[in-house]
Amino acid sequence: MSVATSDSPYHHTRLHYDPRRRILWQTLCAAYFSKLVSPDYHVLELGAGYGDFINSLKCARRTAIDQFPDLPKYLEPGVVGRIGSVTDLEFLSDHSVDFAFASNLFEHLSQRDFATVLHQLKQKLSSNGTLNILQPNYRRAYREYFDDYTHVAVYSHISLCDFLEANGYEILECQPAFLPYSIKSNLPVVPAFIRFYLFLPWKPFAKQMLVRTRPRP
Repeated sequence: MSVATSDSPYHHTRLHYDPRRRILWQTLCAAYFSKLVSPDYHVLELGAGYGDFINSLKCARRTAIDQFPDLPKYLEPGVVGRIGSVTDLEFLSDHSVDFAFASNLFEHLSQRDFATVLHQLKQKLSSNGTLNILQPNYRRAYREYFDDYTHVAVYSHISLCDFLEANGYEILECQPAFLPYSIKSNLPVVPAFIRFYLFLPWKPFAKQMLVRTRPRP
């Protein structure tokens, strides 16, 4: 997430380091996201946090950006880390990103900043590039949504897709219920269970949505 200040109080309260997060993302990437990423892709993670997603992928180029000052300490060799705001993507070459990913990020940004990210990504994504968004679905997570004091925007699977379309994107896929709200739940964080859960036709306790989108031609 892109909300930490220089002394990173957010990471000491809401987003402290948890090794279970690495287990979760390694399994999600192996069982699901790696199927969407070709070996020659350039993958960009927006709001990379501890780098668990980007570290778990195998592809030609991997780039992570976050305001979290300790981000580089958590990135594996070969992953390019950038300390800064996701609203400034000028460091990337145009049409160079094949797969952009953001997990639990855009609920922390104003709609103006979200629109800025979308506008810049239009220039940075390749001709077949996609933006892949995982974040809480307010319709399912309304009870705990504002337990996080940095949440400033509210999206359901409907409003998120509408916002993307209003900003020149087309929706490729929308799963209103993809994953549980966080690893702080009582559900086990073990690979076998995660793989089983991913392919359930109906996912109990799922409060995070997955939306895949790309700039409209």
